[in-house]
Amino acid sequence: MATRKKAKARKQPKKPARKPIARKKAPAVRKTTAKKRIVRGAAKKKKPAPRAVKTLKAKPVRVPSAPAKPVAPAAPAAPAPLAGEERIGVVTHYYGQLSVAIVRLESGRLRLGDVVHVVGHSSDFRQRVESMQIEHQSASEVLAGQEFGLKVSEHAREHDVVYKAAGS
Repeated sequence: MATRKKAKARKQPKKPARKPIARKKAPAVRKTTAKKRIVRGAAKKKKPAPRAVKTLKAKPVRVPSAPAKPVAPAAPAAPAPLAGEERIGVVTHYYGQLSVAIVRLESGRLRLGDVVHVVGHSSDFRQRVESMQIEHQSASEVLAGQEFGLKVSEHAREHDVVYKAAGS
């Protein structure tokens, strides 16, 4: 048998590498405003009632009176104090990270060692006063009209009422 020589495959010259294709950016999408939907079965606008025929009447004379006094907003209803407790102040702010309530003392005085009762919508606890500060300075006594920071054992909220126990 005759053997054939295999034909050598012609090698084709290598082509130079192509540059990567740069993709085009998508065009910016414009936001469209929402169109009002037509609601079927919705109540239609009522037509105004026909006007009555005007009759000539004498207009009432308005007598000038004293100017109206501005009405103060009603204070939130405070919870009833327990027997032997007097209301001394209100919590104006609470710092959760420090567990410190800022209290505005309305009446009386408060000293270290006194027992306070904090009552509010969702808070109700008693504790002994162990730490008070006025303007970042430790204080042993606070008088009416002052605002001070009170270290508290539980969470207090704004507008909580602070009572002083009678035995302290």
